[in-house]
Amino acid sequence: MSESAPLQTLEVLCLVALGGFAGANLRHAFALAIPGLGGTLAANVLGCLALGVVVYEAELAGVLARETRYAVATGFLASFTTYSTFALEVIQSPTPAGLTYVGATYALGFAAVLLGRRLARILAGVAG
Repeated sequence: MSESAPLQTLEVLCLVALGGFAGANLRHAFALAIPGLGGTLAANVLGCLALGVVVYEAELAGVLARETRYAVATGFLASFTTYSTFALEVIQSPTPAGLTYVGATYALGFAAVLLGRRLARILAGVAG
C-alpha cells in the first residue's frame, strides 16, 4: 500500500461527508417546503434523475472528476434521497394509497434514471 493511500481515503471520506451534509440539509428543507409523501417522492425522483446524469456522464464523457462523483453521488444524493422515510410513509399510509405510492415511486424513479442517462448522452454528444 502506498503512503498516499490513507490520504486518498481521508479525502474520499471528507468529500462524502461534505456531500452528505449538504444533501441532508437540502432534504430537510424539502421536508419543510413539501411535507409528507409529496416531499419524499420529489426528493427521491430528483435524486434518481441526478444520479442517472452523474453515473452515465462518468461512463460517456468523464468530465466530472472522480472526487466530484464521490461528493455528489455517494455523499449528497445518498443523503438527499431517503429510502427509510419512503418505507415508513408506505407503512403509515392506508393500503391503497401506500401501494399507489410504491408504484409511483418506482415508476418515476426508473423513468428519472433513464431521463438522467438521456441527458448525460446529450451532454456528452453521444447519439441515441
